Amino acid sequence: MIRLLIHTQYYPPEIGAPQNRLHELAVRLKNIGVEVEVLTALPNYPKMEVQEAYKNGKNREEVVDSVPVHRSWIYVSKSKGIISRLLNYFSFVWSSYWRGRKLGNFDFLLVESPPLFLGYSAMRLAKKLNAKLIFNVSDLWPESAEKLGIVTNQRLLNLAYSLEAKCYKNATLVTGQTEGIVNDIKQRFPDTRLFWLPNGVDVDFYNPEQVKSSGFRSRNGFDPSDVLFFYGGILGHAQGLEVILHAATSVKDLEQVHFILQGAGPEKDKLLQLKESLNLSNVHFFDPVGKLEMPAIVKSIDVALVPLKNLPLFQGAIPSKVFESLAMKKPLLLGVDGEAKMHFIDKAEAGLFFEPENHEDLAKQVRYLSMYPEKRIEMGEKAREYVKTHFDRNNIAQRFYDELTIIHTIK
Repeated sequence: MIRLLIHTQYYPPEIGAPQNRLHELAVRLKNIGVEVEVLTALPNYPKMEVQEAYKNGKNREEVVDSVPVHRSWIYVSKSKGIISRLLNYFSFVWSSYWRGRKLGNFDFLLVESPPLFLGYSAMRLAKKLNAKLIFNVSDLWPESAEKLGIVTNQRLLNLAYSLEAKCYKNATLVTGQTEGIVNDIKQRFPDTRLFWLPNGVDVDFYNPEQVKSSGFRSRNGFDPSDVLFFYGGILGHAQGLEVILHAATSVKDLEQVHFILQGAGPEKDKLLQLKESLNLSNVHFFDPVGKLEMPAIVKSIDVALVPLKNLPLFQGAIPSKVFESLAMKKPLLLGVDGEAKMHFIDKAEAGLFFEPENHEDLAKQVRYLSMYPEKRIEMGEKAREYVKTHFDRNNIAQRFYDELTIIHTIK
């Protein structure tokens, strides 16, 4: 039996894309026959406060959906300063190593990046636990941090690029969440063994035929005739969510059209200020909710909004929020060029594309979709069919298991 340790700073009960993706993978690998365990931090994201059930040393060891989970200490602060962020990352780098070295031997250690810094402890842990290192890349950090202007210190960037190269060199396998990530790494590190490990969706959990309505519309003051354009996820730098608010300004005359942004993140305060300055009554901010509530919410909306900033870096990006909406038969308004557009607009015909960061183009597509409900239904049907065929989590886990089996037999 293959033994796998997943090493990640983010894991349920936290809410978020990496948390859901890694947990869903762990559960499915466990069902296939892999002996999976998880090494992670005390849950604190996105509020940056350790959850009550885990304070004072509680629940450091638990079993979540049959998967053993080991939690180590992490420094948490509500400060958004660079020092606090680095302390947050490196405290877990340090604590996870000392906790993980006591867990016994594994065949593989899969570490999630970002944060890239976790590679320091993962490389040492893999050696200590006699495990082959799998470096899973869900975002090309530090490249994305540099191009988004999040990190500008050249010395820090050089150190990060050096660490990235070292992680790839020491990994038996490097996995990428998108084909774009895989191809980027292949061009820069041609000798690396690579595997596309995409995000996906539980098509049984996100099944519109099985999900009951939750009263989301009436509870929040929306009429049955309102057309709801929905963004759910991180309110961060990369998403360029200002485009939604500016588009909302352009369609104020469409009284039935409303925009919902549900989530938390570093840009939320700025977005709230922009809403106030633009005097937008058609834009609504809601707090993030747990996974169990999401299918009913997505069932209640009409169109899923998925934007990113207009950077070449994102040509290979597929935002995780795409999959759940498609599985729930919701058409996309996609402001992401490249791989995502190829899959979901060109091939699946599951929505409409707008030029990233172009609010006039977004507003034009909003007008079209608000006028033609039959088009929304047609696109939604194609959406679910496409993700069932190409992005079912069960199939993804099986392909990954097959890859692990091949590597495991190589001495």
